[in-house]
Amino acid sequence: MAWEVYMLECADGTLYTGIATDPERRLKVHNSGKGAKYTRGRLPAVIRYREVMPDKGAALSRECAIKRLTRREKLELIREYEEKK
Repeated sequence: MAWEVYMLECADGTLYTGIATDPERRLKVHNSGKGAKYTRGRLPAVIRYREVMPDKGAALSRECAIKRLTRREKLELIREYEEKK
């Protein structure tokens, strides 16, 4: 089962990073108000970045690495991702 790291942009412009096996389904949970506590007051959210990882451990490691990035670095990661689409 492949895991993905994803970044959401919340309605207030903030970014949220998480992992899931199905980011689209997880986005629906977030937007229903039953996702992460952070996103509940910042809805709606949209997926801005996705990265497929081979397993949960790799996804967790990458999530931590992304969370350590500055906002500017995260926005650059999103920009590069969107250019590849």
